[in-house]
Amino acid sequence: MKPTANHVLFDLDQTIIPWDTQLVFRCYVLRKEPARRLLTLIFLAFLPLNKVLGAGGMKRVFHSYLCGMTQDQLKKHVADFLQDWLPLLTYPEIIAEIERHRKEGSQLVLSSASPELWVKGIGHALGFHHSLGTRFDWGKRVPLFPDMIGENHKGEEKVRRLAELNITSGMAGYSDSRADLPLLALCQENTLVNPLSGVRKIGVENNWRILEPDRPWKNRLFFGLGCARQLFGFWKP
Repeated sequence: MKPTANHVLFDLDQTIIPWDTQLVFRCYVLRKEPARRLLTLIFLAFLPLNKVLGAGGMKRVFHSYLCGMTQDQLKKHVADFLQDWLPLLTYPEIIAEIERHRKEGSQLVLSSASPELWVKGIGHALGFHHSLGTRFDWGKRVPLFPDMIGENHKGEEKVRRLAELNITSGMAGYSDSRADLPLLALCQENTLVNPLSGVRKIGVENNWRILEPDRPWKNRLFFGLGCARQLFGFWKP
């Protein structure tokens, strides 16, 4: 039997939850405050600048739909989202993996590129010991393009943030994403969750475990349509 890993790392989007929580949370807010759908036009206007602004810059633009919202409003939306939608979103098979590792005594680490504001809430709800995401300065009222604190939390930034917590060895990892390969390279055992073909090939070559829970869509077209509905607030789980 393999020894229990000291820390077990879980990606969030398309690993624990089959969707991108940035889109899902956006959809939740837009259903609560439909007038904010108009702010989606700002994001669409900046899409042609995607390569110029990069992932971090576009993430700031993406959250323009929260413009003018107070801290109290934002925190209430997060709390309500966790209560109303989170139980409907997760893969049961991955929740079972989280529970298994908890019973084995491992420290659970949620590591996501989504904003830490709700990553921490999700982590707390699912029983994680540490929850790390992209940090934003939301201000007393959210500005049009909220500033990021530090770097976009993906790739090497995930590795760096773990090092700040002195988590550098004795790890197991769960992810779906090529962006997490620097993180998975540090782990003694890895599990891929519904990986795309390129990441699957890497997993097979390295003899990583692959889990394939049922997705809530038939194919990539249906996935794309679901994301579009989430972008404009016309989706629900």
